[in-house]
Amino acid sequence: MIEVGAEVPALERRIELPDMIAYAGATWDWHRLHYDPAYTAGLPGPVVDGQVFGALLAEQLQDWLGPRARIVRLHFRFRSMVFAGETVRCTGRVTAVEDGVLAVEQQVEVTGDGRVAVASAGATVVVR
Repeated sequence: MIEVGAEVPALERRIELPDMIAYAGATWDWHRLHYDPAYTAGLPGPVVDGQVFGALLAEQLQDWLGPRARIVRLHFRFRSMVFAGETVRCTGRVTAVEDGVLAVEQQVEVTGDGRVAVASAGATVVVR
């Protein structure tokens, strides 16, 4: 039984440039900002596509709850950029439980410097 306050197991992922190129190919998002270090001169490196964070937040919930869960709503807001080669850590906790529906607050931090990449994130999940 999942209760309010339950912690969602953290998901940690290092995002390398080859991962970003594969994601660009899968989503047809070939903006140079996401793969070309020359284009991002002045920045620490290519910028991770924002939708990667939606995928990671969904993966975190699915890894925890398994196939019995269906994410019916996912939202997130960016706070800072993440660059190729950085590691992010997704965390979360349950804020409400009612009739098999969970409300979860989530966050994505860049490990090492504690920079919050994604805040105001969360999901509504139906668990059967």
